[in-house]
Amino acid sequence: MSITDVLSADDIAAALQECQDPDTFEPQKFFQTSGLAKMSASQVKDVFRFIDNDQSGYLDEEELKFFLQKFESGARELTESETKSLMAAADNDGDGKIGADGTFTPVHGIRDFSAGSIRGRELRPRDQTD
Repeated sequence: MSITDVLSADDIAAALQECQDPDTFEPQKFFQTSGLAKMSASQVKDVFRFIDNDQSGYLDEEELKFFLQKFESGARELTESETKSLMAAADNDGDGKIGADGTFTPVHGIRDFSAGSIRGRELRPRDQTD
């Protein structure tokens, strides 16, 4: 699978342009601009599998560090603070990973893959409650 099988190359380029400088990556903005926010649950699962380098079913901080490079090989790595921020926003159970049997957060809500359902909730740090 190529990421452009599910996302527009122009949208990806625009999203990467918005965060080309270190410490400018904003998950909500990236997901919105790239088109991830508009994807179906099935398409999000495909993207999750594409990002999951070791096919473990989980994304850890090391995989998130290279998140942008999954969209364009020449893109920069996420900084440590960007990686930790993305993990904190998406890791609801605090286990240090985002899983297909847990959650993957594309901007507009938490996508829960365990039952194939989608629970709408805004992206925010884990320590904030609903």
